[in-house]
Amino acid sequence: MKTLILLRHAKSSWDDSSLDDHDRPLAARGRRAAPAIAEHLSELELIPDLVACSTATRTRETMELLADHLGEPPVEHDASLYLAGPGRLLRAVRATDDGVDTLMLIGHNPGIHTFALGLCDRTADIDLRPLERKFPTAAVAVLEFDADTWEAIDQSDGRLVHFIRPKSLPNAKRDRL
Repeated sequence: MKTLILLRHAKSSWDDSSLDDHDRPLAARGRRAAPAIAEHLSELELIPDLVACSTATRTRETMELLADHLGEPPVEHDASLYLAGPGRLLRAVRATDDGVDTLMLIGHNPGIHTFALGLCDRTADIDLRPLERKFPTAAVAVLEFDADTWEAIDQSDGRLVHFIRPKSLPNAKRDRL
């Protein structure tokens, strides 16, 4: 079985309008949300073997804030993941070494949202409405695949096992956001 953790970067700052989009840092809210999400993933024992991360400042900063809670997994920064669409994201997943059982991909909307929806098996008895509505910043979709290789992953093959938004975290974590 393969597990894919799709994470949208945490909330970014728009304070400095002179910055290129790629260079925007996290906002204070994002700096609080990322570790809270990572702590929750750790409690669920969802620890990635590898992280594929966009090169944007906000995704890199998100990853840095996750690292302590996730055991500092190896990270591959990939410029092609910046604002990538579902096709590019699928190619990145399929190119993952099969020794990796749990992959985390940190990216951007709308690509990460569309990709997550496209991977979900719509015949499964799972309520997809929360995921269909919105994929907010610092949200995580966790999908499982009955596959031995990442190359075998295809659209509509995944079972959505978790969709975690910062606002859906337990009260103790949510109160820090």
